[in-house]
Order: sequence, then C-alpha cells, then structure tokens
Amino acid sequence: MTFGDASLTALRVFREVAERGTLTAAATALGCTQSAVSRQLAALERAAGTPLVQRRHDGVRLTPAGRIVARRAAAVIDQIDATARELAGLPDERATVRLGWFASAGAAIVPAAFTRLRGTHPGITVVGREGSTPALIRALRAGTLDLALVASAPPYRPLDAETPALQVQVLTERGLRVAVPADHPLARADHLDVADLRGQAWIAGPGDDRSMGVWPGLDERPHIAHTVRDWLAKLNLVAAGCGLTTIPASLAPACPPGVRVLPVRGGPVEQRRLLLARLPGPLADPVARVAETLRAVAIDAAARERDA
Repeated sequence: MTFGDASLTALRVFREVAERGTLTAAATALGCTQSAVSRQLAALERAAGTPLVQRRHDGVRLTPAGRIVARRAAAVIDQIDATARELAGLPDERATVRLGWFASAGAAIVPAAFTRLRGTHPGITVVGREGSTPALIRALRAGTLDLALVASAPPYRPLDAETPALQVQVLTERGLRVAVPADHPLARADHLDVADLRGQAWIAGPGDDRSMGVWPGLDERPHIAHTVRDWLAKLNLVAAGCGLTTIPASLAPACPPGVRVLPVRGGPVEQRRLLLARLPGPLADPVARVAETLRAVAIDAAARERDA
C-alpha cells in the first residue's frame, strides 16, 4: 500500500485526532465510535508506512511523520472543500483566514479586529473559534488554524515542546486585575492591596483551571465559592456579590454593571502577555493582514487602558 491509497475519510479523521489530542474526542467531534477512528488511523498509518501518532495514557502525540501528514492533510481537505463549494456555485473563499482565540480575547480584542477588518479588508473572511491554549496549539500543529491568540503568564515558557518551534509575537503585556462587586467594601478604593485579598471568596475555573480566577500571589489556601468556566458567568456572579475573580485588564470594558475592576498593589507584579502564535514560514497575504490588524487593535486597547 502507498500513501496515495489514503482515503479522504481517513485524512479527515486524522485531522480531528491531531487537533483534539485523543481518539475519544475525535470520535465525539465526528459523531462516530472510537473503534471507527482507530481503524481509519491504522489504515492511514499503513498507507504512510510509518507510525503517525504516539499513543500515551493522556491521549496521542504526533510523530514527526504525523506532523507532516497533518499539515498536508489540512491543505488537501481545504482544497477539496473549496472545489466542492465552487462547483456548488458558492463564493470563492481563497481569502479565508482561520483564527483561534482564548475566551477573554473574544470579549474585546477579536470583535474590535473584526470590525476594523470589515472596513479595511472587506474581501477577507475570518473563520474563528474559541478554545483553550492547548487545544489552539494542537490546531495550529494540525494545520486547521492559521493564527491563534493565546495568553501567557510568568515564567513565560514555550507554548509546547514540538518542533519546529512556533513563531510567537508578543502583542501586549498587561497587569492582572481583580473584579469586585460594586457594593463590596473593597470597591471604595481605587486599588487593592494584596493583603486585602486574604480571606475573600473566589470564583474560579473548574478542574485544572481552578487557579484561573484566584489571585496567584495569595499566601493562603483560597476559599473558592464557585467554579465556573465561562468568564461572563464569573463576572455576573461577581456583580451578584458572590465573590471576587481575576481578569486581564483587557476585559475591564466588557464587564457588566455592578462590577469594579481594580489593580492590586503589593507582592509580585502579575503580568499577562497576549501572544499571536503560528507555524513558522512565510505568511499568505490575507493571514498577514489579519495578524497586523490584531496587533494594531491590541496596541490601541493597551494605550486606552494606560490613558484611562
């Protein structure tokens, strides 16, 4: 068997495996069984003549050959889908850019960038989706995203250990802040001292994200009143007086009524970087224009925060 015998179905299945990171998640996304995903993956590996993934207890990891196949599979599938659209009389999507972002970036930076792009580059269509940083990085590696907006906290480690290294641009660096109910005693000042945060109730993320929402410099075991994944739900719980939560400074303009966003003084400075990540190599012109627009919007937003 040669790689030319690989089926389009197997390529689509492999793209999902590469992006989702587990056979179970790929099967769920495709609406099929895990055994069906395993069969398609095995068939593709036979066609390639080499393993494409390393099976581990926490999912799968692409081999060097798997990374090559993932990139090529994404290109083949995109071309076939574009051909199908053209044959169906749908608009040509050669100017489509695929963008991923983490949750809070979708509240301010991404909408502002889309608005600007409609005025400056109306021929570019951006297809976007929200995801966690690991999911967005897998999607970049799988070739299903062109660009990804991700956040990074000290000590600013590489986004992953794969090769080639991702190309990463720091768009802005901003301080972490705390969202407080407007009628809370702490909301009367124009800033918080880190000592003020001791003994407070926190609204944090679930599971491995529990630290998201709790001030990282606390010298005590935090009291977590609620675990919530969605940032807007967190902020509405803050407005309802249910606790405090941390947010990046960029989210302050999107807060609902009843919330004050305050900087924290004392203790280590808690900075967060907004990063734009992509695979190395030359950028297509539409992708470069979207990247530049995201950078300009992020810089403008940071300048407004400093002037506020």
